Amino acid sequence: MSEPLGHGRLSNNADGPGDIRLWPLVFVVLGLFTVFVGRLFQLQILEGEYLKGRSQANYVRTVQLDAPRGMIVDRDGRAIAASRPAYHVDVMPNEIKHPWRTWSVLGAILDRDPEEIAAKVGKPTGRLRFQPVSLATDLSFEERAQVAEHHYALPGVEFYGKPLREYVYGTLAAQLLGTIGEIDPGELEREEFADYDSGETIGKTGIEASYETHLRGRTGGVNRIVDVAGREIEELDRIEPTPGGRVVLALDLDLQQAAEEAFLTGDPALPRRMGAIVALDPENGDVLAMVSSPSYDANAFSGAISRDVWRALNDDEWHPMRNRAVAGVYPPGSTYKAFVAAAGLAEKAITPASTAHCNGYYRLGRRTYRCWKKGGHGTVDLKRALAGSCDVYFYELGRKLGVETLARYAKLFGLGEPTGVAVRGEAEGLVPTPEWKRRVKREAWVEGETISLSIGQGANLVTPIQLAVAYATVANGGTVVTPRVVLRKETWDGELVEELHPMVRASKVVDPAILEIVRQGLKGVVMDPGGTGRRAQVPGIDVGGKSGTTQVVSLDVVKGLDPKDIPIRYRDHALFAAFAPVEAPEIVVVAIVEHAGGGGGAIAAPMTQKVMAKYFSKKEGRIPTEVAFFDGGEFDGEEFDGDGHTGVRRAPEGWLREQGLAGVSEGGR
Repeated sequence: MSEPLGHGRLSNNADGPGDIRLWPLVFVVLGLFTVFVGRLFQLQILEGEYLKGRSQANYVRTVQLDAPRGMIVDRDGRAIAASRPAYHVDVMPNEIKHPWRTWSVLGAILDRDPEEIAAKVGKPTGRLRFQPVSLATDLSFEERAQVAEHHYALPGVEFYGKPLREYVYGTLAAQLLGTIGEIDPGELEREEFADYDSGETIGKTGIEASYETHLRGRTGGVNRIVDVAGREIEELDRIEPTPGGRVVLALDLDLQQAAEEAFLTGDPALPRRMGAIVALDPENGDVLAMVSSPSYDANAFSGAISRDVWRALNDDEWHPMRNRAVAGVYPPGSTYKAFVAAAGLAEKAITPASTAHCNGYYRLGRRTYRCWKKGGHGTVDLKRALAGSCDVYFYELGRKLGVETLARYAKLFGLGEPTGVAVRGEAEGLVPTPEWKRRVKREAWVEGETISLSIGQGANLVTPIQLAVAYATVANGGTVVTPRVVLRKETWDGELVEELHPMVRASKVVDPAILEIVRQGLKGVVMDPGGTGRRAQVPGIDVGGKSGTTQVVSLDVVKGLDPKDIPIRYRDHALFAAFAPVEAPEIVVVAIVEHAGGGGGAIAAPMTQKVMAKYFSKKEGRIPTEVAFFDGGEFDGEEFDGDGHTGVRRAPEGWLREQGLAGVSEGGR
């Protein structure tokens, strides 16, 4: 019996329904393969050479985007140090095809010797060939235009924008702000710079160094496709840089400017005095002003500082880069008498009514120690001794107290050790003792040294910031504060990161009642008719203070010379320490003028007056129109003639403006 076809056995018919469904897939695969082979033929045979050249010519270059360095602002948020856009030229050694042609073109544009450029770039090998070499920073408008014009003829020359540090006021507070520079190999090995790369800029001195980690921003980068000539074809991706954090100083820009201007003399032969000014808030230690003179333009360090400028700064005999406010050491002179007076009262060696008779000299054995006032002060109590700066009164008091007691009280007021101010390079000063002399000089102490010590002479040494802290201690009733330079750290857009709170080193180092007596005595120095510091007066404000004048060389060296003929380096230093208002002091100002050739009351006191006048005019929203204007003239001895009389008259037209008190009508209050 026959079986139906297709049932129960295999068929040899290839045209069954399942096989028919496979044919479209076969044709698709064959089609794709044909396209692939054709494209491969086109790429390898027809366009092979072209694409080979293109692949060799194009590559990805990663460019670092430098972050703007954080701003440094004053207590009111006004920028003192910032960053601005600038244009720079780098050379990529591996991309230079025609070196001497490139050096010649760049030399013509940048006014540089082509050989100098060649030496700068050198002949790097290995990985160094791919590292950019900085050739010029902060191009002028003309240089930028020429580089841009010739850019396509300069393969391997990179022209780009980069933030540049700018010190808004040039020389203002230069030593406090500090300097920046390229990190050197030795610094790269230090742990604190572990995440830094060669060529980065870091703070080298001052605030720039102390707050480097906060001021430094976070770099970004961009990946670009460039051709063989270094020309950009396409930007692939970009990470924007993050600006560095902001540092808010305690500094008051207005007071800082007034203090800076106080050093100007108007004399072409000596346009600017040398020395330092420090202004403090005695309650919290805020550094309202800090000046060191002479100064320098901090912008010289923003780019690559020239060898000539660097050499000039380093070779300058007056050392403009040294911050005299914290690193300069000077004998305190008669400013020291305030601490001797406090010691005498605290030790009950004297009372405010205790007197001494001054004939103009004091005898100890066969030696004679003279008072600055040749005719003497007559019989004086403590207040009159301070007001007239009577040396004989303090000779007797110092001898009665002894050197160890004098040294102990000097240290209580913060002398002889660093203040803790957050500025690098602070000096310790010196409070001499018999033990110190035995250790250092291998000599015994003699009583005559105690006599000199009692008026701030001898081996006594203080820094301006120390003297300001010591007078702040007198002013605030016995609290030794740590000078506060920085109020807070913020992000670049103003969010608080850290607030630096006031710090106290010691409290009630002397009975506040005793310091009130001393303050009243120091008030007489400025406010009494016979006071040696009347040039520190601020109308409407009770000011206290103390003058000082210190010898630089023995009197024998300059004996017989006219004061104008004494070489500058042999002239006396002038000092003045002031505070106001006496009843509730808000500001302390110390001025030290090197080689002033005059007394502290005549030269340094008016400088403190400028700063205090600015402070109170700003606080009250007005500027006094009637000021004590002192007639010129020579002064006998340290400060004034015996009766201390000085004419007070209306300031002449224009004088207010010269004193930094511009913008006020001189016709009425």
